[in-house]
Amino acid sequence: MFAILAQGIGYGLAAAAQPGPFQTYIVSQCLNRGWRRTLPMALAPLLSDGPIIALSLLVLSRLPDWWQRLLHIVGGLFLLYLAYSAYLSWRRFDSTQLLSTQAPSYGVFKASLVNALSPGPYLFWSLVTGPVLLAGWRQAPSLGIGFVVAFYATMIASLAAIILVFGMARKLGPRITRILLGVSALALLGFGFYQLALGLLDAP
Repeated sequence: MFAILAQGIGYGLAAAAQPGPFQTYIVSQCLNRGWRRTLPMALAPLLSDGPIIALSLLVLSRLPDWWQRLLHIVGGLFLLYLAYSAYLSWRRFDSTQLLSTQAPSYGVFKASLVNALSPGPYLFWSLVTGPVLLAGWRQAPSLGIGFVVAFYATMIASLAAIILVFGMARKLGPRITRILLGVSALALLGFGFYQLALGLLDAP
């Protein structure tokens, strides 16, 4: 039990700390809306990963290569939309209205959509954590459940820590906040083009 829990903790830390579209999105939201409104987004993987795990373990690994390319393209287009939204926030930046009036539940939903449209979680569950989960479940269901609980408890705690750290950056002043918001928009733009390139350039 200890070995599989340790794996869950380790993979949870890796999943949260690895730079990616989802992490970039929550950082940009934290800079724009503040850590209090962004903190619930740390729970977004709980909403999106159920179908991701099911697809990865039961379907995705058996589908042809074009499906993965399509996923890259759709995810890239959505990231470009998010980059444009972040750019508008940067351009219309108002230090007196840093917090958006957007409802927190909608923010969590959009963060879940970012995660669901990113190829990373599918590949991660197909190639890394999926085999560990299956191996543990075959030994005993409690091992599989323990792995999943350890993974998500660690991942959510790590994402919450990231949000709090970048939330403190907002206190450095509106100029620094606007600069960081612009950087996050550029990062989302880069991830969007990268995902499109993966989908289009790999096409036969």
